Amino acid sequence: HPRRLGIATHLGLVLGIPTIGCAKSILVGEYDELADEPGSHAELTDPHTKELLGYVLRTKCGVKPVFVSPGHLITHGEALDLVKKCILRHRIPEPTRAAHTLVNEYRKKSLPTKL
Repeated sequence: HPRRLGIATHLGLVLGIPTIGCAKSILVGEYDELADEPGSHAELTDPHTKELLGYVLRTKCGVKPVFVSPGHLITHGEALDLVKKCILRHRIPEPTRAAHTLVNEYRKKSLPTKL
């Protein structure tokens, strides 16, 4: 997040638990090109200060990478390692994928259909 305080950080602060940010597109920063092998990663840094913001992670061969950053009460390295362990069959980590699926099911049941 440009202000270093995204949704993961907010949630972690409110609940007092460790959280991780994992995005499908880049919000801020720059990185070197990644190898195409799953598990390849590179540092995501602020172009002006060179501050480490997180990591860019290739989760599957031939797909766009994901962007991993610590949210709250977790280090950069711990966040990267945990996201790697949560990649099974899909590009994004399973907890994120499950949450996305649940939200979409809820929306279908709860929101009015378009006319």
